[in-house]
Amino acid sequence: MRKPFAAWNLTVALGLAMILTPPLWGQIPEELPALVVPAAAQANSPMPEVLQPPTRVEDAADPDCCCASIWSKVPPVRIFPRQGNFPIPPTGPGYYSLRDVIAGNYRQAPPKFPYPPFALMPPSFFDADFRYLDDPNNTQHDLFDPLHRLHLGDNWLFATGGQVWWRHMNEVNSRLSGANNNYDLYRVRVFGDLWYRDQMRFYVELLHADSLNQNLAPLPIDVDHADLLNLFVDWKLMDIADHPAYVRVGRQEILLGSQRLISTLDWANTRRTFQGVRAFRQGEKFDVDLFWLQPVLVDPTHPDRPDHNRNFGGLWTTYRAQKGRFFDLYYLFLDNTDHLAQRGITVAPYNVHTLGTRYAGDLDNRFLWDVELDWQFGRRGGQDIVAGAAAAGVGYHLDRPMNPTFWVYYDYASGDHTPNAGNNYSTFNQLFPFSHYYLGWVDAVARQNIHDFNLHLFLYPVKWITVWGQYHHFWLDSSTDALYSAAGNAARRDATGVAGTNVGDELDFIINFHLGPHSDVLLGYSKLFQGNYLSSTGPGPSPELFFAQYSYRW
Repeated sequence: MRKPFAAWNLTVALGLAMILTPPLWGQIPEELPALVVPAAAQANSPMPEVLQPPTRVEDAADPDCCCASIWSKVPPVRIFPRQGNFPIPPTGPGYYSLRDVIAGNYRQAPPKFPYPPFALMPPSFFDADFRYLDDPNNTQHDLFDPLHRLHLGDNWLFATGGQVWWRHMNEVNSRLSGANNNYDLYRVRVFGDLWYRDQMRFYVELLHADSLNQNLAPLPIDVDHADLLNLFVDWKLMDIADHPAYVRVGRQEILLGSQRLISTLDWANTRRTFQGVRAFRQGEKFDVDLFWLQPVLVDPTHPDRPDHNRNFGGLWTTYRAQKGRFFDLYYLFLDNTDHLAQRGITVAPYNVHTLGTRYAGDLDNRFLWDVELDWQFGRRGGQDIVAGAAAAGVGYHLDRPMNPTFWVYYDYASGDHTPNAGNNYSTFNQLFPFSHYYLGWVDAVARQNIHDFNLHLFLYPVKWITVWGQYHHFWLDSSTDALYSAAGNAARRDATGVAGTNVGDELDFIINFHLGPHSDVLLGYSKLFQGNYLSSTGPGPSPELFFAQYSYRW
């Protein structure tokens, strides 16, 4: 059964974008002048946080300019924490895209643009900050500017945009099944965003994702035919210390902290979304989020629906004592009433509480650090949950040709030596993470029952090319617990422990070509060299992955 209502909405949204754009094309100058942005304002990740344009000084100084002052704060700016193993990207004069090279546009600093110069973009479109377009002194222009800040009278603001991408995947020993898988993924996202002053917001985003020619059955994250990724309403509750607090109700993506526990999972063709209620307040130094949500189950043939057997809630706070340094303190709760067993391990039902903290930052953009600690407790069947995880890394950025950044990390998540026996259960629950980013692009490993010693090197041969190399050495915490895949499923297990703990060593090479403000090409090759554990517990050669992706955002 197809979903005509969602498909009709997708058609209308695309049509609206096409109708709104042409009458304003003539306002765009033929040449795009360079824009000077302070180096401190630039992002610090290959998938960086949205840049934060300043509030218009002239509006803030004019007490009679109430409407302009309102729009200078819409949308509320969310300063995203750095992900782990972040690089320090290049600054200063140069060409920041292939388009700049071809046009001879030698910039004095990186351009101001809310979409990252990378093919993957974990933050949601509803957090993109195009407020600089309201500045009459703005000198940075783009073909799609009219779509992002459409003022409808004094009280209403509308924006639209979206993305298309295509990715070719060639997997050897795909999913540790022993089979090879050679296939294509594509997706389309279109959103509409309507504000009434700073009081109320209505946001809708449609997604169509599909897969072609898979040798294996598509994964649940591969295919979703014309469905709602986001559909929510925000209401302003009050101002707290001159910053608004909102409540959000409906279907919504959520991304918090390092994304080790809560992520939109942008690598997935369908992205991850939830349904429920979230209250939040965002400021220059302090953010707080309080939420109750249910994960949304992807259904390719019917409208997606929330999973009423899983309830996810929490309180997340972030403090920034100074720019670029993030201190997180959080409590999370996940209740799962499903009855599920994998590889002889009773996985659910359970209820698990997570207490965690993280501190990440840099000193003079040279010395880098990232430390995150988590402790879990609760009940799984008749057992008490006592589990934990830790990630600790130090990095160094060199002011040298190719702008290298180097990291050394150790990641740990506890396992259980007798998963179905005893009074305690100690396998860490990774919740809703971005495992792909942290634990190897082959996706053979989750943050559960694992040790991972890993190294990272970022290089920028030119300012518009990002090269990222990774090395991982994986070994299990418990030889009798399972090896869990990136999705958190028990993929391999030797209940006797005879296979040992050595999972293997993985090499990942990723290169991103930033073609222009909207488009990127991402190429990658990964290989997991099997250790004794993998070679003893299942079929197939060492897993390999080659992929090529093109992404266009507007």
